[in-house]
Amino acid sequence: MPDAPRMRKKTLDHLDEGKLRGTVVIVRADLNVPLHDGAVGDDTRIRASLPTLQWLRGAGARVVLLSHLGRPRGAPDPAFSLGPVAARLGELLGREVRFSDQAVGPAARSAVEALEPGDILLLENTRFQAGETAGEEALAKEWAGLGEVFVNDAFGTAHRAHASTTGIALEVRRRGGVAVAGRLLERELDFLGGALEKPESPFVAILGGAKISGKIDVVRALLPRVDRLLIGGAMANTFFRAMGLDVGRSLVEEDRVEMARDTMEEAGDRLVLPVDCVVAKELTGDATTRVVSRDGVAPDESIGDVGTATREMFAAEITAARTVVWNGPVGIFEMDPFREGTVAIARAVAEATDRGALSVLGGGDSAAAAEVAGVADRLSHISTGGGASLEFLAGAVLPGVEALSDAEESS
Repeated sequence: MPDAPRMRKKTLDHLDEGKLRGTVVIVRADLNVPLHDGAVGDDTRIRASLPTLQWLRGAGARVVLLSHLGRPRGAPDPAFSLGPVAARLGELLGREVRFSDQAVGPAARSAVEALEPGDILLLENTRFQAGETAGEEALAKEWAGLGEVFVNDAFGTAHRAHASTTGIALEVRRRGGVAVAGRLLERELDFLGGALEKPESPFVAILGGAKISGKIDVVRALLPRVDRLLIGGAMANTFFRAMGLDVGRSLVEEDRVEMARDTMEEAGDRLVLPVDCVVAKELTGDATTRVVSRDGVAPDESIGDVGTATREMFAAEITAARTVVWNGPVGIFEMDPFREGTVAIARAVAEATDRGALSVLGGGDSAAAAEVAGVADRLSHISTGGGASLEFLAGAVLPGVEALSDAEESS
């Protein structure tokens, strides 16, 4: 993998492991997992945090862990407590993870002071604090005052300038400390950076989802780099409308039709749209469907998935690729009648990877499709951050990454 992203910012490898024993290290992780009946429903993100935590534990650091969970609107809400996450993390690590039901204040500071080398303490949900999402300086200073080393391992929130991501990194550095990328963040930057900076050709990108407006920056950023850009999902409907096609009752962004037309003119044959569709009169889990050409959608029908010919056409492009980036489903993946197109994409990406391609997936639905298709373990990398990966692919600066110590800074 290209090492440019790693060389721009410090990582765990820039720390002197021998000097970490007893040092308080603040780690921002992404432990935003679903909870069901007071227990963790899916521990994928917790598992993704383990390499960083295990390394710090092994070095004898006293680890203070920060994370958000859900959207509690800046006030305590028991439904979004990180208590169950601490319990599950402890099970995965094979030792107790301490938990403080306060994220700031005397109780939190006392819990930190009580830590022994190798201990891990998870503080309560950062978003219980009103200043978190606003990037409040006072809150960032409160957390930064807990230690002299900050590790950002939360790629999923790296595109947000929050107090626990950007603010704390800047404050730790201002105080003479160091802010570095954890193993997960480093891995994300390596794979996404590798896909963009030195992609091996043919480079195929697949974009799905509902709206072109949410991904137009990604489209524009990828077009100069890709050999093929495959478009699926409801966002393809806006392109169909730009072609003068009738899409029945399908979702269309009418105010983006001209944008779609301009994009097609710019892209030429690099932009590939579906040639057929799965349609139904009602987009429901028990819908009666039929496959029609893209110009055969009836006025009372809606498009729910790409058709069989499109799946074959897309698969041919993908399996011949040497670099594949995929973000977003090409159909209404959560409904059985409209799932097969996205599953077919997942299988094609896996086949390309088996043949030696670099494959990078971003977005929860794409990752879920890989799991359902049984191919997740055959892919190069599945990103933990949908929004962050989109902004990275669009060429945006990620505040949570930008705030970290530069690799050339003296320690």
